[in-house]
Amino acid sequence: MDFRRLCAEHGIAVTHQRQVLYEVMQGMEGHPSPEEVFAQVKEKVPAISLATVYKNIHLFVESGIFRKMSVHHGSVRVEMNSEEHHHMVCSRCKAISDIGEEELGLSPRRHRLPDGFLVERYAVDVIGLCAKCQQAAS
Repeated sequence: MDFRRLCAEHGIAVTHQRQVLYEVMQGMEGHPSPEEVFAQVKEKVPAISLATVYKNIHLFVESGIFRKMSVHHGSVRVEMNSEEHHHMVCSRCKAISDIGEEELGLSPRRHRLPDGFLVERYAVDVIGLCAKCQQAAS
């Protein structure tokens, strides 16, 4: 989607730094940390600070452009895949991979849970060892 139109839809002012940040993040694989994003954005915008990257990632998350993954795996990670999916997290190297609901064998979900809890989204983390760490352990 066109960045200017995306910003207009989400009520965000367009700036050069935000556009570069967005484009870099769209080109990154997986679930990058703000530090990983910063390292790549700094190559294109040398004057940018880590604080600015954090602030704008937070803005993108708050506006709904991106999602923030849970932080209980060691660091904040950014979710750019808007398709419904879950995650496989390596307990050794902390690598994160997407996995579809059908691959997990999950059945259709309810939108209301006991005590009137209204579900916004489901996020399942499958914790284990990735293939690379299994090979290293052998």
